[in-house]
Amino acid sequence: MAGFIGEFLSTVDSKGRFLLPAGLKKQIAVREQKLFVINRGMEKHLMLYTRKFWDEVSARVDDIDEWVEENRVFTHQFYKGATEISLDSADRLLLPDQLLSYAGIEKDIVLFAHGKKIELWSEKEYKKRMNDNSINYSKLAQKVMSRKNRDDNGQLS
Repeated sequence: MAGFIGEFLSTVDSKGRFLLPAGLKKQIAVREQKLFVINRGMEKHLMLYTRKFWDEVSARVDDIDEWVEENRVFTHQFYKGATEISLDSADRLLLPDQLLSYAGIEKDIVLFAHGKKIELWSEKEYKKRMNDNSINYSKLAQKVMSRKNRDDNGQLS
């Protein structure tokens, strides 16, 4: 799979459910469309993982050295609120209240799909982030993407 792509609008109902947009659903392998994991993102948003990708990511987290305190703190924060969710018969996903609160999601959401990830943002927070004029995209791209700024592992030097 080449990865997910696109921005999709949806609405969270009074029970915390939202419809998985058809344009996004068709990008997800059929065998991976029923079971997902929802979790906190690094910013004020949520991350929706297919169960298969969640298993890959959580295996990386589980492999870090737990004898280092900051690793334990990271692990606790990473797993905090992680919840397995599944599509209902109407292609809706139910979001846990504590995660809705964390992301400030009340009604309108944006599903921002890229790579193997699907971010869920309140529409308000998404617009705020994407319309931040203080970010010089050209300079950021040069810093992040320039080969001369990377070491042999592809990490910024």
